[in-house]
Parts: sequence; C-alpha cells; structure tokens
Amino acid sequence: MLIRVEIGIDAPGIDALLRRTFNRDGEANLVRELREDGLITLGLVATDDEGHVVGYVAFSPVSIEGEELQWVGLAPLAVDEAYRGQGLARQMVYEGLDSLNEFGYAAVVTLGEPALYGRFGFERAAQYDLRCRWPGTEDAFMVHRLADDALNGVHGLVEYSDHFNRV
Repeated sequence: MLIRVEIGIDAPGIDALLRRTFNRDGEANLVRELREDGLITLGLVATDDEGHVVGYVAFSPVSIEGEELQWVGLAPLAVDEAYRGQGLARQMVYEGLDSLNEFGYAAVVTLGEPALYGRFGFERAAQYDLRCRWPGTEDAFMVHRLADDALNGVHGLVEYSDHFNRV
C-alpha cells in the first residue's frame, strides 16, 4: 500500500472510488469541481500493489467569519470496502495532517462521525464557538488544531467553498 499526493492520472480512479463508496455522484462531482477550480489544498491517494486507487482524502480552504486563517476542511474521506478496517483512513488522515502542519496550516475542520474523527484527535468545534452553515451538525462538526494558537480568539461561522453547498 502506497500513500502519496494525488496526480492527474489518479482522477478517474478517485472518481470511481468516491462513486462506489458513497453510492451517489455528489462527492465525486465535488472533488472534480474543487480540482478544476484549484481548490484542493492537498489530496492524498492510497494505491494497492497494482496502482489502483483504494483510498482518498482531500483538504480544501475554509474561512472563518470571512477571514482566511490558513485553515482547511477535510472532505471527503473514502476507503474502498475491501480495505476498510485496516487503518488506511487513519494513515491517510495522519499523513495529511503532518503535511499540512509542515506547510504552515493552522487547523483542520471536518463534518463527520465524531467517534471516527475523535480517534484522529479532532474535537467538537462547538466547544470553541465554531459552527458551520448546516443546521443540526453541532456534534459532527469537528476541529483539529495544527498550531498551538490556532483557536486563540477564533470563533464563529466556518465557511467551506460554495461547491460544498451542492453536495
């Protein structure tokens, strides 16, 4: 298993993985649109021994109360069914967090299963007075600080790119 930064030739494999994983087109279309608009800060793929894409995670810019603070959103995260339960999601997320930290990003937010993302070091964003635009997501909206001071004085509405509003 190899985890690496996505390259252009991976796009069809990423697209197929996202359609299989989510049983719909929304996430695949989201990633395609983000890629086309240059809004993927970091995309990582996991490939099997034959080079097929079996895992994917994307990070894209977010703003807080309209301000760019070097924060990104993690979405989507997908692992092929045959490779689930082997720690691949964890490896991809940690690799992404490490890379983003090295690049000087301050924090990562995500909207997902609290039990899963809690294992990766994410915390409920609401406890820091952070929220996203989608109602009823208080428990699932999470934050992971990369810089020690990332959350100092930061609160309010975290906005993903408009592409996310179409998923």
